[in-house]
Amino acid sequence: MNVSIPKYQQVARQLGDKLRLGVLTEGDKLPSVRTLSQELGVSINTVQQAYYCLEAEGLVEARPQSGYYARTLIERMGQVPRRSEPQAMAHQSDLSNQESVLLRLMRQQRQPGWLPLSLSVPAPSLLPVSKLTKALQQAQRELPHGGIEYELMAGNAALRRQIARYALFWGGQLIDEEIITTEGCTGALTLCLKTVTQPGDTVAVESPVYFGILQTILSLGLKVLELPTDPLTGVDLDVLEGHLRTGKVQTCLLVPSFSNPLGCCMPNAHKQRLVQMLETYQIPLIEDDLYGDLHFAPDRPLPCKAFDRQGLVLWCGSFSKTLAPGYRVGWVAPGRYYDTLFQIKRYQSGFSPGITQQAVANFLANDRYELHLRRLRQRLKSNCQRYQQTIRNHFPDGTRISEPQGGFTLWVEVDARVNTLELLDQLAPYKISMLPGSLFSLQPQYTNCMRLSYGMPFDERVAWGLQTIGQLIHQQLAL
Repeated sequence: MNVSIPKYQQVARQLGDKLRLGVLTEGDKLPSVRTLSQELGVSINTVQQAYYCLEAEGLVEARPQSGYYARTLIERMGQVPRRSEPQAMAHQSDLSNQESVLLRLMRQQRQPGWLPLSLSVPAPSLLPVSKLTKALQQAQRELPHGGIEYELMAGNAALRRQIARYALFWGGQLIDEEIITTEGCTGALTLCLKTVTQPGDTVAVESPVYFGILQTILSLGLKVLELPTDPLTGVDLDVLEGHLRTGKVQTCLLVPSFSNPLGCCMPNAHKQRLVQMLETYQIPLIEDDLYGDLHFAPDRPLPCKAFDRQGLVLWCGSFSKTLAPGYRVGWVAPGRYYDTLFQIKRYQSGFSPGITQQAVANFLANDRYELHLRRLRQRLKSNCQRYQQTIRNHFPDGTRISEPQGGFTLWVEVDARVNTLELLDQLAPYKISMLPGSLFSLQPQYTNCMRLSYGMPFDERVAWGLQTIGQLIHQQLAL
């Protein structure tokens, strides 16, 4: 697949490099849109799009009636969490401690009155519930016998066509015959792992990494290798290449766009290098692109699949985080592994529910999805900024907060003396939940970190919840 980088991204990269090298420093005024358009010989719209990208990355800030000003990475790195440095060894640990915490949180979330800052899904008020209901009723009318019959093994044909069509937004040239539907993204990841690994293999992941990915990998008798990860640009590719060179890694499972919990997004150049590196060593990449549609910049980031020449990238996604969590509609485009994955699905998970897939296909068919996504992204970006500001106002000095470029989650790093697992217990009487950082690793790390979800609209109750967390942290430090 031949992917050319859009002109506005080229301009954004050129300016971003100057910021990273210190050619432009904090507070420097950037050229006006019109001036830069004339200097570079590009359209005004191209420059505006480039500035939007840099603003979404936090490299520049727009000042009303004044223009754009530089923010440097050095200034930002004083605020964002530190780069992770996990041990360079594969683990196959017992998850019993994490399981007990997660089960307790699940029980709490079923009880009325809880503020679930731990729950990484969009609030129902952000989703098109009534329109989905109509799409579901339409699906029941369209499908034979109201949808009670088995669906095709590969999945609903209309949905697969819509997923292939929607891939055109990032330059994808997929066809529906290359896509298999699954029960959510976790179902897709599980099928992929069963397809490309054998028990005892090592899977490379980000660190910190979503605990559900850890659970899935370990449940299949596999080992986990956590990679050093930058809070802005993702995994350290030099470290990964070293492991590939020595044969320590059999598969990579990564979330290149808006990883959970950091929210970081690998630059396109990093994604391209990653795919080329894996092609050199013939190592498959399971790409979890669950959050790719929830970008704050004007355009969707390219998935690694966009750079795949040899079919080594198994591209996974779902509508659980953007449209209908309870429908459990996901998919995978497994590249060269299609036949094997299809057989595993046939043997182990069988048919997918057709009626919910047809309903999602109906919703996508007339571009209602993109309109919904634009509104959802705006709300999430606003939520993120308000959550961040409240944390800055009420958490102790020195607190580090991630700068997600999309998705739902904030990663917060507080004073090393704070134990967020103990903080979780202290929050229980207030009926506030968050996720302690220790859940996101198999190694003894991130004990002073937490993940907070901004999937709920910011209101007085959310503000109270964040303030309460900050107060309890202050109390821990005062002991």
